[in-house]
Amino acid sequence: MKPLIVLVLVFVFSLIMTELTHEEWGYTLSANIAMCAMLCFTAMGHFKFAPGMAMMVPEFIPFKKAVVFITGVAEIILGIALLFTAYRQAAGITLVVLFIIMLPANISAAQRHVDYEKADYNGKGLRYLWFRVPMQVFLIVWVWYFSIVNKM
Repeated sequence: MKPLIVLVLVFVFSLIMTELTHEEWGYTLSANIAMCAMLCFTAMGHFKFAPGMAMMVPEFIPFKKAVVFITGVAEIILGIALLFTAYRQAAGITLVVLFIIMLPANISAAQRHVDYEKADYNGKGLRYLWFRVPMQVFLIVWVWYFSIVNKM
């Protein structure tokens, strides 16, 4: 829920700022600034809650903590790349793939009741997916629309 709040608040703030400074609504720029902010916010969790996030990684994947750190760094780099028109489309495509790849980790974590913040197995379980899966689809559509379709 927190990432979604960051995304929406930064989008609205950025949209207002583009209107005030450029006298036009900068939807694409604002959307990419918001996604960058959200990705930087979620990337912090990869470092702050690394043990719990490693628990989310499916069992068959080795080097779980390294995967968590690498995906955190990737989120930051790709988020920043969204801010540059020349890199936006490639970053958007990569993010869509990353979001699709991360979905099984979220499903696996929900099945095993992982609470990544506490690094234990007392999480919300499968009911978490009622929020997480639609949000993941929303993020994919957001990136697809504002970074791949409307890349300018």
